Amino acid sequence: MARDHVAPAVATAVADAHRREWAFVLAATARVTRDLDLAEECVQDAYAKALTAWSERGIPRRPGAWLTTTARNRALDELRRNAALRRSLPQLLDRSSDPEPEPEAAADTDAAEEFPDDRLRLIFTCCHPALAQEAKIALTLRLLCGLTTAEVARAFLVGESAMAARITRAKKKIAAARIPYRVPPADELPARIDAVLTVVHLLFTTGHTAPTGDALIRRDLVERALDLARMLRTLLPEDPDVAGLLALILLTDARRETRSTDDGRLLILADQDRTRWDRAAIDEGITLVREALRHRPPGRFTLMAAIAAVHAEAPTWQDTDWREVVALYDVLVQIWPSPVVALNRAVAVGFADGPAAGLAALDALAAEPQLASYGYLAAARADLLRRLGRTAQARAAYEEALLLTENTVERNFLEDRLRQLDRGGNP
Repeated sequence: MARDHVAPAVATAVADAHRREWAFVLAATARVTRDLDLAEECVQDAYAKALTAWSERGIPRRPGAWLTTTARNRALDELRRNAALRRSLPQLLDRSSDPEPEPEAAADTDAAEEFPDDRLRLIFTCCHPALAQEAKIALTLRLLCGLTTAEVARAFLVGESAMAARITRAKKKIAAARIPYRVPPADELPARIDAVLTVVHLLFTTGHTAPTGDALIRRDLVERALDLARMLRTLLPEDPDVAGLLALILLTDARRETRSTDDGRLLILADQDRTRWDRAAIDEGITLVREALRHRPPGRFTLMAAIAAVHAEAPTWQDTDWREVVALYDVLVQIWPSPVVALNRAVAVGFADGPAAGLAALDALAAEPQLASYGYLAAARADLLRRLGRTAQARAAYEEALLLTENTVERNFLEDRLRQLDRGGNP
């Protein structure tokens, strides 16, 4: 059925199911196929069939279950067909070197395993140590979040063909290395969980402030990251790093509705209406932070969440306990000496001890190669210079930040700052 002839309600239902159910359907299908390409093909086919079937028979009460059943049935048909072909051509195959289970056996292999969600198997597969970090993130965005290859390419600022090749290589590596499609056993989890948490955090940060485009926030990525963090919490309820990451996402995303005006202008933390912050998310986040902080030493996500909690608990911008924020950054930079963490610490110093102290800390990072094209360094420097009344230098720094920013909302904010400087105003 041509998409032009699909009723709007059906098109909306399929689009909603794609956004909400893609990862569920793909993960359940991959558990049957153990072949990510075949699983993707079957799931895409199920969504295409939904357009016709739902138009003719109505939208099912549980779209996700319908899609999963349809995709799994297609997968089982393919596996049976392949098995029959292999039996009919035994002379052409070295079956002993690469035995394949019967479809039903493959589907039943994990039946006795009790994990709360098939998506966990998928994310541990995507984040296997054998894969490079960029491949892990690309696969997670493609397979867990259902982004198209073009969308993943835009997130990485590379061409679509280059990203398609990267994803294909990653899948081939999973197949060639026989990376198991499973959640690792308990004794392997500590070594594997950090990569998973890092990917989920990067997914969240990419959605929290989109690196490119006209929107400040990618809600779909934020919600997928929150969903994944909650799943991990279900699997590992005693892991303090998992609690810390979930807390960080909750506390940071609690400000979502106040980060821009109705007409899309960026509002920095100092200008946000704190009465509109999501108090339920903040309460949950603070509870998780306190729980995670009982473990020693605290992990990096726990410390970042603790910093977010300081902001969340301050009734006003002026009441922010910047000394505590700097102290937390001091601990964080010891366990995670990242240039970005050092930059954020310098900004906090600028509020705790004044802009001159902040600028000194920031200028100490000027030679960091990882920050050479990081727009937030120039933007932070511009703000400190503005507060010091060094207008010409502030203008140059804002212009540098503009060159390094590809998000329209952030660009508009920086351009507004420049106009205010030109008018002699103090933003």
